[in-house]
Amino acid sequence: MSGARYIMIGGFLGAGKTTAVAKLAQRLTRQGRRVGLITNDQGSQLVDTAVLRSRGFATEEIAGGCFCCRFNSLVEAAQRLSVAATPDVFIAEPVGSCTDLVATVTYPLRRLYGDRFTLAPLSVLVDPVRALRVFGVEEGGNFSERVRYIYRKQLEEANLIVINKTDVLDDSRRAALLRMLVTQFSRADLFEVSARTGAGLEAWFERIAAERQGTCPVMEVDYTIYADGEGRLGWLNGTVSLSASAAFDGNQVLAALAAELQQRLSAGGAEVAHLKMTLNPEAGLGDLAVVNLVRNDFVPELSQRLADPLERGQLIINLRAEAAPETLAEAVTAGLQRCRRAFPGLTATLEHLEHFRPGKPTPTHRLAALTE
Repeated sequence: MSGARYIMIGGFLGAGKTTAVAKLAQRLTRQGRRVGLITNDQGSQLVDTAVLRSRGFATEEIAGGCFCCRFNSLVEAAQRLSVAATPDVFIAEPVGSCTDLVATVTYPLRRLYGDRFTLAPLSVLVDPVRALRVFGVEEGGNFSERVRYIYRKQLEEANLIVINKTDVLDDSRRAALLRMLVTQFSRADLFEVSARTGAGLEAWFERIAAERQGTCPVMEVDYTIYADGEGRLGWLNGTVSLSASAAFDGNQVLAALAAELQQRLSAGGAEVAHLKMTLNPEAGLGDLAVVNLVRNDFVPELSQRLADPLERGQLIINLRAEAAPETLAEAVTAGLQRCRRAFPGLTATLEHLEHFRPGKPTPTHRLAALTE
């Protein structure tokens, strides 16, 4: 593991991190590099892990807290990947509600394990529509001030701010977003990309593959506000067994469930941060359907589809929203009931459900500065 490259790609929930991670891993693999991926969440049963593994990548999952609070688990995950796949590049995707990553993750890695890793600049991805709303450039659904505090802090510590999903912007909105980011976060370098289409990725990927993270004092973070912001977010992870006596269209079921959850959450006043669901056929041999919802007024999008109908499969649900966890659980339970009625003969058995608010972040390490 000596000298392995460590790349961390952060950003708020729904910014498109997993798509970007997959594109970067594919590029590095084509170049002959061995890649290991590390996903992270407050709970277990991650859609991101399922998606990345379905694409053939060696992937470790750290559940039960963000990288900063599970620092030792992060190092252990890298060690397990080293044994299994001997990567020369690690790509880590932190929890979308996490910030202060430089002080609590990259600087400690450099101090304690500098002989094992070279650290790339910290990239933070931005959903442009969410950013325009968070900073008041445009109207629309938004989070409370404490949640927006986390959003701003993520950008404040970024070495590279990566505006993703540029394919959804016209010239005037793009210019307004660039002005705002340049004015408020002048320390970071800006990239404009679309992880979906591939536009702009090459310049960003070249930068994080070659450049090392610099050294400077870290930002100040009020952990009381940070904890309150995370605590306002409801978290739900669940797994559901789907089956029917005759083959059914899994894409149609997934899209219908996403639309039902969107309607229920919006009606209940929940501000959706990200809904992600996968459907994996029992005999799918890596086939996977994926649906995403990143805002209340966004159309649920099937980013991956199943090629064939199925009779049995596993559904994974990851839902994050500013709402009581009980509200999320009620929406999912009612949504599944509605799907059973809408698709006669379909059985949906809830096998695992956890819903909670994240606890106060307590970093294993925090370095205010680093001298090398």
